[in-house]
Amino acid sequence: MHDFTHDVVVISDVHLGTYGSAARELVVYLKTIKPKILVLNGDIIDIWQFNKKYFPESHLKVIREVIRLMSHGTKVYYILGNHDEALRRFSKFNMGNFVMDNKLVLDLPTGKAWFFHGDVFDNSIRYSKWVAKLGGKGYDFLILLNTMVNWFLLKVGRERVSISKRVKDKVKGVIAYINDFESNVMEIARQKGFRYVICGHIHQPAIKTCFKEGEPEVVYLNSGDWVENHTALEYTNGTWSLYQFDAKLSTSNEERLNSINIDLSMIVEDQEA
Repeated sequence: MHDFTHDVVVISDVHLGTYGSAARELVVYLKTIKPKILVLNGDIIDIWQFNKKYFPESHLKVIREVIRLMSHGTKVYYILGNHDEALRRFSKFNMGNFVMDNKLVLDLPTGKAWFFHGDVFDNSIRYSKWVAKLGGKGYDFLILLNTMVNWFLLKVGRERVSISKRVKDKVKGVIAYINDFESNVMEIARQKGFRYVICGHIHQPAIKTCFKEGEPEVVYLNSGDWVENHTALEYTNGTWSLYQFDAKLSTSNEERLNSINIDLSMIVEDQEA
């Protein structure tokens, strides 16, 4: 009999294969959970920005941890997003405890849940994929710059900062205002008869309930990301909650400095190539 810690855990936007991925932190988190269902809700491997010269051990460990969970009875659903859209040719793939698809519907005890990444509701993706990819390159450079800044701050005993998060929060706020992402998603979910709609994509962790007179409530949930926010969604005993990674669970500052130094050396080699 499996001793599960959660009924459902949702993780999205890990962006493995990029400098900004908080893979080490995610590995620590994955070691603390044993969900009955793990939903990887898009942009887990960042094929857009993928560089064959940069896929460190910590990124491989994320994949190993997912496989370990599968071997211990966890059902894993890989929902495809825009950054891993090249894998969409393999949608409907099903083998053992692993399923890959574009969306997922679960009949939870407290209501029907609709899972998808969310890029189909983002006009910046839908109407100009080339522009979106160009923006992704600029964002990846910002992440690289942020990594170097944090390496220096840790060297002088200061706390890490997230330049990328501050910039991206402002940009995404504008995009969300224009496209009304959350409202559109909730309205479509209401029309389809879902109580829960669970997305990723915009890197904005959230749990919001929408009430509309004469209509059933709809709960919008976003799992955030493992680049800036380090968050996940957890569903246990009929209740959804947002998990925020606790830095105290991670490695010591010295170990983190060593790992950052290794990453930076790889970055320098990559830039010189």
